[in-house]
Amino acid sequence: MSRRTRLIVALDTASRTQAQHWADSLRNDVDAIKLGLEFTYACGLDAVKTVSEGHRLFLDLKLHDIPHTVASGLAALAPLKPTLTTIHASGGTEMISRSREALEAAFPEQTQRPKLLAVTVLTSMNAEGLLETGVNATPQEQVLRLGKLAVQAGADGLICSAHEIAPLRDALGDDPILVVPGIRPAGSAADDQKRIMTPVQAAEAGADWIVVGRPITKAADPILAARAIMEDLASV
Repeated sequence: MSRRTRLIVALDTASRTQAQHWADSLRNDVDAIKLGLEFTYACGLDAVKTVSEGHRLFLDLKLHDIPHTVASGLAALAPLKPTLTTIHASGGTEMISRSREALEAAFPEQTQRPKLLAVTVLTSMNAEGLLETGVNATPQEQVLRLGKLAVQAGADGLICSAHEIAPLRDALGDDPILVVPGIRPAGSAADDQKRIMTPVQAAEAGADWIVVGRPITKAADPILAARAIMEDLASV
């Protein structure tokens, strides 16, 4: 794929009917769909497979456990054939490396292997929130620390806020895939996100993928909202 910033729409709902409606109606107006914890827990893996049919799938379950358990979990998810899938970078080197090995074993044809993305610092977190968990660092410092660890351990890329794109590119170069949630078009509510940017700002900073949920799915016309973002990205 050529290097341009691509749009993922987050289908955050517990309703299979609603997710299917969004997936069908936005089929030609986004680059991928995201199904995460809410939908997967509510509706199950068969529903994930059905709703994602014909789409690139970002399966965002943020696995975090002992290395064997996470590796086994990823192997169990392989039949869904996601394009992108997530683990937590804070799980450490062994968990990340075992995760990569599990995906490589499940996909001998490496061109079909899901890209393994490590979550650094959630976009809902700020310095105060990190300090509450015992991390005496700014979000950027912690993102860089975990990002370097994850890529060295075998992650294909990272989940980060738009504010950390430039520092990560400086530290790690152009190879890691950077997927950026917390994207809000101009005029949208921030909701529970703390570290946000507009689609154009994120694209100009160097994001490979951006994730947009409620500004599309809760819009009066989700198709027009998605098209407007795609047009903005094409202008960068």
